[in-house]
Amino acid sequence: MTAHSNQVGVLFVCLGNICRSPMAEAVFRHLVQQEGLASYFKIDSAGTGDWHTGKPPHQGTRGILDQYGISYEGMLARQVAEQDFTDFDYVIAMDDSNVSNLNKLMRGTGVKMIKLLDLVADAPNKNVPDPYYTGNFEEVYELVGKGCRALLEHIRRERKEVLA
Repeated sequence: MTAHSNQVGVLFVCLGNICRSPMAEAVFRHLVQQEGLASYFKIDSAGTGDWHTGKPPHQGTRGILDQYGISYEGMLARQVAEQDFTDFDYVIAMDDSNVSNLNKLMRGTGVKMIKLLDLVADAPNKNVPDPYYTGNFEEVYELVGKGCRALLEHIRRERKEVLA
């Protein structure tokens, strides 16, 4: 459990922390707030690379979140830190490349890593495509939404005692 034992720590991770992971952080935060569960969660995002550290989410991510009325206020890119594997219960990767990079960083920590779309039974592709390269922020938003809803249900099943 996290340092804040009454909270479930969820960290979303992608490559640069400006497109997919901040979108997932914002969508999951929004979902948890709608469900009245915000006080039970510690939610953040990070990237495996450091190219965008300190920058706000990509304009495409901000645009799609604005379109759906989801806040990303105060979010700035950061790189995954060793401490994250102690501070968070769930590390949620966006694709196979993120999983590979995270596995090198988190050896032996015992934190639970999940690829977001592995939780979506009918997802034809289990990798969230990077809109930094594809430009398709709408598709990513839809996938992230499905993944975040599935993740919340997954955590509810695993953490009944916390989210009762």
